[in-house]
Amino acid sequence: MKILMVITSHDTLGNTGRKTGFWLEELAAPYYVFKDAGAEIVLASPKGGQPPLDPKSNEPNFQTDLTRRFEADAVAKAQLASTVRLESVDANDYDTVFYPGGHGPMWDLAEDPNSIKLIESFLAAGKPVALVCHAPGALRHVKTADGQPWLGVKMSLVSVTPKRRRWA
Repeated sequence: MKILMVITSHDTLGNTGRKTGFWLEELAAPYYVFKDAGAEIVLASPKGGQPPLDPKSNEPNFQTDLTRRFEADAVAKAQLASTVRLESVDANDYDTVFYPGGHGPMWDLAEDPNSIKLIESFLAAGKPVALVCHAPGALRHVKTADGQPWLGVKMSLVSVTPKRRRWA
């Protein structure tokens, strides 16, 4: 199984001047679920290279065993530092796509034509598309194969409190 994980390149929280990006646990937890199951993982972002981390997500009260594992994993950190540019990704090369959250996806991935086309390609091929937390903002401009707004599609949604969050 080959899984594409698409990460935001956006680093500013609106006009607040505060930093944002991807949320570490929302990348690290599924990353290790996939990796530990034997999947090949490719990380991509609109700009390629190192995506911005929401600094709040790495504060002590938001760290987990999986975020600490990621921070200590030289291979994972090197992979994160060298994400492929989203424009170079071909949906045919992957079995599924996963979008981690954080606030960043609501700015860049929601508007990025490469992300929109990628999601549309996965949906048209009947391949799973997974998005967590704020990442469903990337669905904003997604259309069906006949060019209609992507509405009325069955989705599975889960709402959890921090105490109940489990990834595996």
